[in-house]
Amino acid sequence: MTEKPPTTPLADRMRPQSLDDFVGQDHLLGPGKLLRRAIEEDRLQSMILWGPPGSGKTTLASIIARRTKAKFVPFSAVLASIKEVKEVMAQAEDLRRLLGQRTIVFVDEIHRFNRAQQDAFLPHVEKGDILLIGATTENPSFEVNSALLSRCKVYVLNALSPDDLVGLLRRAIEGDPAMRELRLEVSDAVLRFVAESSQGDARAALGAIEFAASNAPADPDGVRRLSRAAAEDALQKSALYYDKSGEEHFNVISALHKSLRNSEPDAALYWLARMLEAGEDPLYVARRLVRFASEDVGVADPWALVVANAAKDAVEFVGMPEGKLALAEAAVYLAAAPKSNRLYVAYAAVVKDIEAGAIHPVPLHIRNAPTGLMKSLGYGKGYEYAHDVDEGVTGMSCLPAALQERRYYEPGDRGFEKTIAERLATWEAIRRKMREERDAK
Repeated sequence: MTEKPPTTPLADRMRPQSLDDFVGQDHLLGPGKLLRRAIEEDRLQSMILWGPPGSGKTTLASIIARRTKAKFVPFSAVLASIKEVKEVMAQAEDLRRLLGQRTIVFVDEIHRFNRAQQDAFLPHVEKGDILLIGATTENPSFEVNSALLSRCKVYVLNALSPDDLVGLLRRAIEGDPAMRELRLEVSDAVLRFVAESSQGDARAALGAIEFAASNAPADPDGVRRLSRAAAEDALQKSALYYDKSGEEHFNVISALHKSLRNSEPDAALYWLARMLEAGEDPLYVARRLVRFASEDVGVADPWALVVANAAKDAVEFVGMPEGKLALAEAAVYLAAAPKSNRLYVAYAAVVKDIEAGAIHPVPLHIRNAPTGLMKSLGYGKGYEYAHDVDEGVTGMSCLPAALQERRYYEPGDRGFEKTIAERLATWEAIRRKMREERDAK
């Protein structure tokens, strides 16, 4: 590593200068891997580096800059304007045409570029004027123009493992000159705590250890011993990796929904807390729980919808943070409830028939007849009042004639639906007998 001034942040001082020093991402940069070979042999194509914060996207781009024979131009999507982009593209075109040299353009946070800015790269990527390297924490499928994305190879970087981060922290403590001067002593247990609390983010882990070390008191012998409490103080509350408007928002709510569906209350509580502690709108979570109660529990447990709505009401009534427990109670109840999607399937089947043209008039016998004219036209004629018979059901059908044999709702054998299935079978037998007796007259 090139030695940098001690005033430079530790994360920058520890930035690897070669692929051999790079931590993590063995699936991309391990010996013999395609991306590593392409970098070493200078046979790169335009690419998007997609990964969470602190996973090494910018570091990898800087290593490529040192290895390649191309001119390297870094961009920040937060600061760059369309005018600057076009100026760099023009310079790159001249450089390739006059000197045969290609330009590598590195765009940090490329998802922050608008469509016009991204479109400005497209013709130059196609002509080979530039090799584009975009870095993003967001799903490029949604954030990068499809035309540009189709011309780039997407490499997915993973969050660093705790073992990776512990090794990186130990290397920083023992190898960085400024850290060595502090004479820091820290146990592997404390380093692992910092690593696990940093959510795979090398920058966050190095920043925390640097802050804790610089503020730790020195013993009479000049040694600074870093305790777990000091590390906790340096970390404060871990900034949860969760974007309320980005892909991680949808990933985590999907994880909650699927945990509930799979009847795993522990997993449901974990994903619920991930959202709430990151500042998600509790009413958004409540709405999803209400939806789940109808979609995945249904009438296998009719109380599920009541509990979910009660949690929503509690959040509105008591607010946060107290409302978190109401949502947690609802999540556990829904996870433990018997599951059935028969109601969801039945409604979807009805909608499918309607969209296919099954728009039939209401049968005359179940129409209301408030006027003499309507009665004379047969409205209400033949209607059978269920309360007038001992069985509580009659032999008439309330479906249009064209749908007499159609069955939309087929109850399962879980929870309360088993009872419903028995009731429906009993009533169908009664109706069938009544129809047979009526037809025999």
